[in-house]
Amino acid sequence: MLERFGHGGDVWTAEEAFGRSREQFIDFSANMNPFGPPAIVKEIMHQCWQDMARYPDPIVRELRSKLAEVYGIPVESILVGNGAAELIDLIVRVLQPRITGLARPSFSEYEEAVAKTSGGVYEIPTYARYGFELQMDDVLQAMQHSDLLFLGNPNNPTGRLISSPLLRQIISSEKPLIVDEAFIDFVPNEEKKSLIRKAAVTKNLFVIRSMTKFYAIPGIRLGFIVAHPEAIARLQLLQVQWSVNYLAQLIGKAVLDDVEYAVKTKKWLHTERAWLIAELRAMGLTVFPSDTNFILFSFSKESGLDVKIMQQRLGLRGILIRDASLFKGLDASYCRIAVRLRADNERLLAELRQGGAGHG
Repeated sequence: MLERFGHGGDVWTAEEAFGRSREQFIDFSANMNPFGPPAIVKEIMHQCWQDMARYPDPIVRELRSKLAEVYGIPVESILVGNGAAELIDLIVRVLQPRITGLARPSFSEYEEAVAKTSGGVYEIPTYARYGFELQMDDVLQAMQHSDLLFLGNPNNPTGRLISSPLLRQIISSEKPLIVDEAFIDFVPNEEKKSLIRKAAVTKNLFVIRSMTKFYAIPGIRLGFIVAHPEAIARLQLLQVQWSVNYLAQLIGKAVLDDVEYAVKTKKWLHTERAWLIAELRAMGLTVFPSDTNFILFSFSKESGLDVKIMQQRLGLRGILIRDASLFKGLDASYCRIAVRLRADNERLLAELRQGGAGHG
């Protein structure tokens, strides 16, 4: 199984499974910006390698100050971590929820973090007939049966944003809410959709952001959480010392200045995602709306295909896709793919047809 460690993007396992070197795969299983890291990342790696002989700043002063400047929030409301993964685990350990409301499907690490604290889960269903968008009644019911909601916005693997009226309803209730905005950088008008500024001054609201997806630096591991300063102080007490390395701090600060990169990425995605969705639908696949840089689709029953069969067929031909049946709430007909550059996307479409996904 390619996702044996719970994630896409594991080219080492792919190498073992399919007998190719990891450089030979086109990876649609991890949702990274296909433009690769901004050019400044290479410059920093080249110019600052000798500085790694020193310890990094233990409280990440410069990057936190830059984030505060960019997002217009107090520096006291920001904690930087070793990727969103560290922060997901950290916030659940601090809050110690007894019952957590989670969407089905959603990112598995939310539930794993809850399980580590011996907490339980209240499932919030989402439905294919509604394009997997969270429904108000289901969330309100979950609020009655849980003491914390943990939601992705956009959600992974569905790619759907939570509606603004629903978010306002949850926040006004003062129910503790963690929002994972790992992919919101890809959303048009992100500054209007994000809860980051609200979280900085609101108790019981916590927003997690990743810098690895949009800036294509997953190997660096970098993310941050925004919350009321009192909550940030509690998180700092439990965070592992030196969790954010020196290069991550430098790179995080530098990429925030690359406005051209951000504009290029959003312009490309707007066009490419629409094109790729249309092409997949033309093949007879059921493709769901997406607000970000990945797409969820399903194979028809008539095709006799499931995602595990297709993952094996494509893997042998150098294409990696995500088995979405591993997300609780989805069955073996579901697949998730990243939106990549046109040549890669055309290759994927051709291999899907070769693998029997098309209807003729």
